[in-house]
Amino acid sequence: VAVTKNRSPEEIEKAIAAGATIIGENKIQEAKTKFPRLKSPIKKHFIGHLQTNKAKTAVELFDMIESVDSLKLAKKIDQEAGKQNKIMPILLQINIAKDPNKYGFNEDKLAPILKEIKTLPNLDIRGLMAIVPYYDDPEEARPHFQKMYTLKEEFDLKELSMGMTNDYLVAIKEGATLVRIGRALFE
Repeated sequence: VAVTKNRSPEEIEKAIAAGATIIGENKIQEAKTKFPRLKSPIKKHFIGHLQTNKAKTAVELFDMIESVDSLKLAKKIDQEAGKQNKIMPILLQINIAKDPNKYGFNEDKLAPILKEIKTLPNLDIRGLMAIVPYYDDPEEARPHFQKMYTLKEEFDLKELSMGMTNDYLVAIKEGATLVRIGRALFE
């Protein structure tokens, strides 16, 4: 996923021309202004913290929401997707490092959460997403990635979005199906 936060439509078009097939945006307002200016077709993933009052717009603009971090948000996305006659692919964000400054579900409570979200008719749970702490040595992220892979397998999910510019190689080795790369692509 080419992370296009703070990138111009022209820069995004260059990334698409170079082979990017998915772009990821962190902010709804930024996506609203940029997406209409893109000429090339591209899959769009929302990867930032989504407030429930922006769920309607997120469902309109994006092909997947990777950062579903609460039951309340899942229910709101389901409601909005129903109004738009759309099945919304989502990933559940897991706070795998138990960082009090990060959003996401606690891994220990994932089973009942998954069970409840699976009852929402307009959502398609494709997998899990995690943002791990930044480490100078990417190897320090490996245990978090390993735990995420174990969860993905335990719940028989397809996608695993983890890893960014600093640690994506380790994330891939540990089973990531999606990595979110910004700096390495654009700088």
